[in-house]
Amino acid sequence: MLSRLLLTLTLVLAACNTRPGPEVLAPDDGALPAGARIVQVLTVTTRAPDAQSPGAYGATRATSPNWLEYEVSVPPGHKPGRIEWPDGANDATKNFTVRKQTELSREGFAGRLPRSGVGLYIHGFNTRYQEALYRAVQLSVDAHLEGAPVLFTWPSAGNAGAYLADRDASDFSRAALADLLGLLTKNRRSSEPVPVLAHSMGARLTMETLVQLRLAGRGDVLDRIELILAAPDIDIDLFRAQMASVGKMRHPITVLVAADDPALKISSRLAARRMRLGLADVHDPAIQRLAVESGIRIIDITEVETRDPAHSRYVGLISGEAGTAADVTLFGEIRQAGAFVFNQFGGALNSIGGALAE
Repeated sequence: MLSRLLLTLTLVLAACNTRPGPEVLAPDDGALPAGARIVQVLTVTTRAPDAQSPGAYGATRATSPNWLEYEVSVPPGHKPGRIEWPDGANDATKNFTVRKQTELSREGFAGRLPRSGVGLYIHGFNTRYQEALYRAVQLSVDAHLEGAPVLFTWPSAGNAGAYLADRDASDFSRAALADLLGLLTKNRRSSEPVPVLAHSMGARLTMETLVQLRLAGRGDVLDRIELILAAPDIDIDLFRAQMASVGKMRHPITVLVAADDPALKISSRLAARRMRLGLADVHDPAIQRLAVESGIRIIDITEVETRDPAHSRYVGLISGEAGTAADVTLFGEIRQAGAFVFNQFGGALNSIGGALAE
């Protein structure tokens, strides 16, 4: 039964085209085409260098985090929500291209951080290093992030059959993520939280890290984080326990859920049918109570139209494919806890249930 479920998960998550290899990270310092954009990405990874591919990082766990900076060009014809992958040789006129890679020390990384305008992305299950890097670039461009995008990438095997190995690898990375969050929130402007987007199994890693920070008495870090959990692959009871430890955040956590997410349905079956947070039904009174009591926002985005699979629907939403400024609707005007349904037309959030806590 387990092998059958893993095979199904592999088929669900497998891309139609061949997945990009580490060769897409080969620097290209040729002439920059007119209209191309340059994005500087600060990266922290608990992956070890890939011995077979210089400049790349694989699924092996590093003895200590690696700190890097990338310069990536985005082609003139880039379309929101898409990553224009190389088809053969890199071509900066048509695809994302690494221009420069710089290895840093922890101190050098901290020195590159601006005092404002930082946003952190944490990828999910079955994600390779180059996929995580280019996704961070794409999201920063399409969400119009001002300042420096930051990527935290943990040693996912990049293989849909390695579910349990990925979960262990994400747990392995908690201390490194806690340290990074401390750096990102240090010396920030008090009124300006650091936005953090965590997807799938990366959401589980992030919540476990928040628990660790709370137990360590680092409320100063937690108070400066504004977190979105996209399609979180978290046992619903584990999430309740996590929130009981973390407590209500100064900036409410936003949880993006979808009833039609096949990857999370299979994850639930792998976990003896324990429900995943990303499948939460916002019409369920128990879910509405969880939202209010925990001081979080649970938003159903099932109806958002996007070309991405259901498990990655957040990409289309945040990238503007849904026809709305997601940074306003998700981070801005709605400050109350509760359950909501995202209305694609006009980008409105319709509240579900009874009294909502301010």
